[in-house]
Amino acid sequence: MTFHTWITEHDLSKDPFEQFQSWFSEAISKSTKYPEAMTLATCTPDGVPSARVVLFKGLNSKGLCFFTNYESRKSNELIENPRAALVFYWSALDRQIRIEGTIEKVSDQESDDYWGSRPRESCISALTSAQSQLVSSREELEKRFFELTKKYEGQPVPRPAHWGGFCLVPKKFEFWAEGAHRLHDRFCYERTTQGWRLSRLSP
Repeated sequence: MTFHTWITEHDLSKDPFEQFQSWFSEAISKSTKYPEAMTLATCTPDGVPSARVVLFKGLNSKGLCFFTNYESRKSNELIENPRAALVFYWSALDRQIRIEGTIEKVSDQESDDYWGSRPRESCISALTSAQSQLVSSREELEKRFFELTKKYEGQPVPRPAHWGGFCLVPKKFEFWAEGAHRLHDRFCYERTTQGWRLSRLSP
């Protein structure tokens, strides 16, 4: 019996950011639904984990960016314990990328720029919701939404100070591709003082 190796070290870029961008671009081109969806795993200082899906909103000079309410559960955990992990999974490509690293807030300018690019209704929703907090009813949310829609009619919707971006600064990338008989291809990039070290991992 012979096996086809889908990926070798020679197929991969020496730069994990370039390799990430290559796979991400392919996921977009294959019409994968929400290719930017990624699982964000956080942990409290005493070791209680949690995870949820958020949307990747691009690379800056340090790493991968996403935006949220700074008063939400995930933000509180990231501020108290600024380490996190991300997972992208694209079933149409049979590929997965895992990324681990430290967390930093992005600049106010980056948050302003992204806020300004959002649909107006999404900005109003961000003002409406005290994310992760108890709310009495759906009707309460909708009432607040319509009140804010009326308040800012004909004018820009301001970005609140409690809303903005985080950047995950990677220390490790793992690229995974499904293989025959569960002999998958796994490659790990680890940041060292000399740069990125690339290794193959057993599936």
